[in-house]
Amino acid sequence: MVKWILFVAIVLASNFRVAGQAVKLIAHRGGVVDSTYTENSLPALMQAAKEGYSMIETDVRVTKDGQLIANHDATFQRYYSLDKKVVEMDWSEASKLKSALDGGTPVLLEDVFRFCREHQMGVMLDNKIQGLDTTLFNKLIDLLDQYQLRKSALMIGTDESTDFFTGKIKLSCSRKQLEENSLNPGYKNEHYFFFERPANLRAEDVKWAKSRGILTIAAINAFHYRKSENMLSDARKDCKRMLDSGVTVFQIDSEFRQFLID
Repeated sequence: MVKWILFVAIVLASNFRVAGQAVKLIAHRGGVVDSTYTENSLPALMQAAKEGYSMIETDVRVTKDGQLIANHDATFQRYYSLDKKVVEMDWSEASKLKSALDGGTPVLLEDVFRFCREHQMGVMLDNKIQGLDTTLFNKLIDLLDQYQLRKSALMIGTDESTDFFTGKIKLSCSRKQLEENSLNPGYKNEHYFFFERPANLRAEDVKWAKSRGILTIAAINAFHYRKSENMLSDARKDCKRMLDSGVTVFQIDSEFRQFLID
């Protein structure tokens, strides 16, 4: 029990400081991802651990034979040059794929959990499984429990899975969703976290969430700046504004990490 309490404390601790302020970083896309590392790969995870991230965000999909894996896209095209859907392949086939970037292969979600447990990192899950598959979702819960990750786990869910996961894993919400959920019987602030990109996150929103004990996480992701004339400059400004607003936890693409560490 003492070891478990210590692990939770470490996961929730802030690993970085900027302008004297403690900051916690969640590695978006399954670790440190750049022109060297494949998304949701063991090399990317290893680099995230090396650089001191508190958590990693990973995407949850399922293979044809029911194996939970970490893969963002619906297909294996982008990194593995195979235009075939994850749900159309057995794990025995998918596990043989190789990334041209780093030789990495697709990874079982259980291997991600094992790595995070061994390196005292938490997990944020982006559930990309369609529909309400309670068998798979119970399997996911069991894996989180097996590796003692559920207490600190976060999830970006789907409309279909929200009822199932409410109260089991802390779920992402906008302010509007939080306000609507607060009207439901059995609502508890600790079942949710406030998750927004800076364009939709005001200082007043951060203050509102903090007054209710709701964790606020800002998403600083390259996708949000795809139309920007100067991505790095705009991301830097957003990081500063979020810090000034009182945000201390960031889900972030690795190229923007430089704006949140001294």
